[in-house]
Amino acid sequence: MRRTKIIVTLGPSTDRPEVMEKLMQIGVDIFRINYSHQTQADHQKRIDAVRKFAASAGMEVAIMADLQGPRIRLRQFRDGQVMLERDAAFVLDAGLDEHAGDVTRVGVTYDQLPAEVQPGSSLLIDDGRVALRVQKVRGMEVHCEVVRGGELSGHKGINMPGSRLSLGALTAKDRSDLRHAAQAGVDYFAISFVRDVADVKEARRLVRAAGSEAGIISKFERAEVLDDADAIIEASDAIMIARGDLGVEIGDFCLPAVQKQLIGKARALDRAVITATQMMQSMIDHQVPLRAEVFDVANAVLDGTDAILLSAETSIGQFPDLVADTVVRICIETEKQRSIRVSDHRINQKFEDMDESIAMAAMYVANHLGAKVIAAITETGSTALWMSRISSGQPIFAFTRHVSTQRKVRLYRGVFPIAFALQEMKPHHIYRRVLDELESRHIAGKDDLIIITHGDLLGKQGGTNTLKLFRIGDPTFAVSMRPVAQD
Repeated sequence: MRRTKIIVTLGPSTDRPEVMEKLMQIGVDIFRINYSHQTQADHQKRIDAVRKFAASAGMEVAIMADLQGPRIRLRQFRDGQVMLERDAAFVLDAGLDEHAGDVTRVGVTYDQLPAEVQPGSSLLIDDGRVALRVQKVRGMEVHCEVVRGGELSGHKGINMPGSRLSLGALTAKDRSDLRHAAQAGVDYFAISFVRDVADVKEARRLVRAAGSEAGIISKFERAEVLDDADAIIEASDAIMIARGDLGVEIGDFCLPAVQKQLIGKARALDRAVITATQMMQSMIDHQVPLRAEVFDVANAVLDGTDAILLSAETSIGQFPDLVADTVVRICIETEKQRSIRVSDHRINQKFEDMDESIAMAAMYVANHLGAKVIAAITETGSTALWMSRISSGQPIFAFTRHVSTQRKVRLYRGVFPIAFALQEMKPHHIYRRVLDELESRHIAGKDDLIIITHGDLLGKQGGTNTLKLFRIGDPTFAVSMRPVAQD
């Protein structure tokens, strides 16, 4: 079973019903709604489509709302695009009309830009393809010299390496989009351009105020977050390594090492991690990936990422289902490596919580005793998350009655949800039902060793304190499972 999860960004290319059906068949785990583009009405249609097709397929998938954040962008050029020559003068004018840009100047969406740059500041446009150096600031105008020229069109993003924006991570637009997504019932919010822990806490407060229990994913896009990475990771439910803006901020040559470090940190701190941006960029227009892209995805899997995120490859690409299937195949082949089936996660650390200790113990038993399956009876999915931090070849099944938990665990590496409605019965009857479910799904069979974890108070959040081992077909086990009259 594929352990690494696949996240697909929805867009015009995925709107056709036959494409959505194929994506469900392929086994996409999470569908991303990019609030940087199009309208809330467009997003609502896609959210409704995901729920409809998932219900038809008899499965629960997660939906992520990715908020735009304080993205600084160029306004439009009068003739659509311009060619900037090296050493030419160019002005970013915060007071210029929306469509008045030309080869000498263009408007920007951030009115405070002139106040937050100074002579010598670097400005990178369109993922660094065009580079400017600030010469002087005059009123609403930022006068620049073109350091690296190139073709430039409207709506391109502007990065300011080494500068700290005063603008918070959540704009007025983001707050409106957040309320819409919360009402639509999304499972995760991705927060763009997080600066610090305060941004994460504010996002969580707003999500809860909107009536949602969705998880918070902090996007690592700014250089400054690396100085406080541990605290930001701990304040989040997951992180996303958004390599486009982060690469522009810290330099592409630094990015591979930082990516590996962040994946390691997230796993060590018991959080999920997503690797994103240009994973399969060539497949926007081609049916076969570059070998470098295959290596890129495989290396992220080897490093322990929970999920691979596809952006333009699926939202506007020509082959959205093909690219998703290609990533699935890369993940499956890479996961055959023994190096990612063993772990020394927290082997020398003391556990503070009983339920976390049970989760860790279950995985070590599974790895060393050769269990076929781990079944975690869970309310919130926390036990399954802790288990998934330990590299293993054994699948972890989160048995839960909550649809929200079934969707949320779709992000966790190696965790698969199973709907499981708890009833008033003795624990040994619960065990029998779990094993019957595994057998009926052909997940496990005769003589397979199964690990089951749960809390004494079944149906209560937290408190996992029980680990049981069963061998399917054991006659002793069959006797012990026989109902008695007083039950």
